[in-house]
Amino acid sequence: MTTRISFPRGFLWGSATSAYQIEGSVKRDGRGESIWDRFSSFPGNIVDGSSGEVACDHYRLWESDLDLIRDLGHNAYRFSVAWPRILPTGRGIVNTRGLDFYCRLVDGLLTRGITPFVTLYHWDLPQALQDVGGWASRETAYAFAEFAEVVGRSLGDRVKSWITHNEPWCSSFVAHRMGSHAPGIRDASVARLASHHILLSHGLAVPILRSHSASCKVGITLNLSSTIPASPSPEDVDAARRRDGDLNRWFLDPIFRGSYPADLVMDAVRAGELKVSGMDCILDGDMRAISTPTDFLGINYYSRIVARSDAIGEDENHPRTVQVAPRSEWTDIGWEVYADGMFETLVRTYLEYRPSVLYVTENGASYSDSPGVDRRVVDSRRIAYLRSHLLSAARAIEVGVPLAGYFAWSLLDNFEWVHGYTQRFGMCWTDYATQERIPKESAYAYRRIIEENGVVV
Repeated sequence: MTTRISFPRGFLWGSATSAYQIEGSVKRDGRGESIWDRFSSFPGNIVDGSSGEVACDHYRLWESDLDLIRDLGHNAYRFSVAWPRILPTGRGIVNTRGLDFYCRLVDGLLTRGITPFVTLYHWDLPQALQDVGGWASRETAYAFAEFAEVVGRSLGDRVKSWITHNEPWCSSFVAHRMGSHAPGIRDASVARLASHHILLSHGLAVPILRSHSASCKVGITLNLSSTIPASPSPEDVDAARRRDGDLNRWFLDPIFRGSYPADLVMDAVRAGELKVSGMDCILDGDMRAISTPTDFLGINYYSRIVARSDAIGEDENHPRTVQVAPRSEWTDIGWEVYADGMFETLVRTYLEYRPSVLYVTENGASYSDSPGVDRRVVDSRRIAYLRSHLLSAARAIEVGVPLAGYFAWSLLDNFEWVHGYTQRFGMCWTDYATQERIPKESAYAYRRIIEENGVVV
């Protein structure tokens, strides 16, 4: 006997991409240099020495890609606008050829009956802005507001769903503290500063987008994870608090509560990341702008975090009582498959912060399955991943979480940042030599889920 777990009527089903990961044509039609162009040019930054110079050649192949989205049954598509394609130096003169591309893309989606979800920033800051401070400079927040003005004025008559930023944790902490994303800075103090300016730019952009797009919905996307300590030891419990704080609360609290978490500010002061005065980069009106009410929150969920303190070893006095799944249940990028974390993250976020609407704006898995002799890509592990996470999302809806849509990551295998082309997250296999797209079995399984508006169990 089978049962279908249904989703609400009008639920949005889509896929997501980002500009630098799929577009290519980085020097075409007046596009300026981005921080990822520069970062990728240094040997050792990208594991396979590649870049997004060609990527999936979506800038030229966009029409056939939109046909693919339509044929796979998606009723929504999330993509990002390349800032340096619109404003090659970050501010000032607008590149109309870049704007024209996104106008064609939006019109093509609407003609095919697909709702566009536009992300303004998915990490491709114009290099010209980085050269004068990047996100460590408050001026970049004002530059982002100008960018929002240009894009909103051009597309606002047709785009009704806007995302200001994708994963500000990555564009601040990963990019400026860990240094493993562009621009590759390793300075915790700069990371804190960058995070504030990114959040400020979000707050500045929200009313701008609304002014150009009647009855539109504006939100932001955060990468969130359920976080637990590896053991009951005080060291691990505190490690979980700090890890959850930096990833989740450092961004949720300012957006929904208008302040940074006090415990994390004190942690940063003790670590020398902030002055004793705390967040002295905050000016009058900043927190009010950052906490401007939004229409939805996007959540990117991939896996959970099991926090372990480096202060203690694995011995009989401090046993590690929580273990992640065995390697056989990890994705190829090395992330644990933990579907319950989707439920935990959605429920916790809703109960603690009460966003009016939630979307899962990214969720997916990297698996290396390739075409067989029959040209089929049988990616059964990805199918299992999608199904289990969708069932977890359905459980969240059942207990009252206002989840309104799901965007699988990703439509295509693409340039996966520091991993280059070594990781394949797509539901469609990309032959990078010929740019052929082959829908994987997961793409067809996802189409059946969309057609049924539910998952059969």
